Amino acid sequence: MAGEVKQVALEWTGGLRFRGGEAGRPPILVDGDGLEAPGPMAGLLAMLAACTGADVVSILEKMRALPARFRVEAEGTRREEHPRYYTEVRLVFVLEGGEAEEAKARRAVELSMEKYCSVVHSLRQDIRVTHELRLVPD
Repeated sequence: MAGEVKQVALEWTGGLRFRGGEAGRPPILVDGDGLEAPGPMAGLLAMLAACTGADVVSILEKMRALPARFRVEAEGTRREEHPRYYTEVRLVFVLEGGEAEEAKARRAVELSMEKYCSVVHSLRQDIRVTHELRLVPD
């Protein structure tokens, strides 16, 4: 059984820059040099952080435990030789104030990482993905 098919198109705009995305959606800019927009590898980290961050917010909202502020920090270590894919990615979930409770926040992060985040599950299986939770009181 076939699943959902996603399609994007990027048009070269000069240098190592590309602009595009899904038809009918806001465009994105990707710059292979990282000068005018994130490069592909930084973009991958950003999309991973956005995917898991959206999961965590959605889960915490259902738990009625939204923080006042929330951010996801992503750091990736790349191979020295080509292809220079990530060998390890570290995510830090920082929740500040609001209704954030440690047990609920920890559960939301675990659900995202283990079950819901499509980007995490689309990475190579030999990439070590670790995460940490930080709760900052008001």
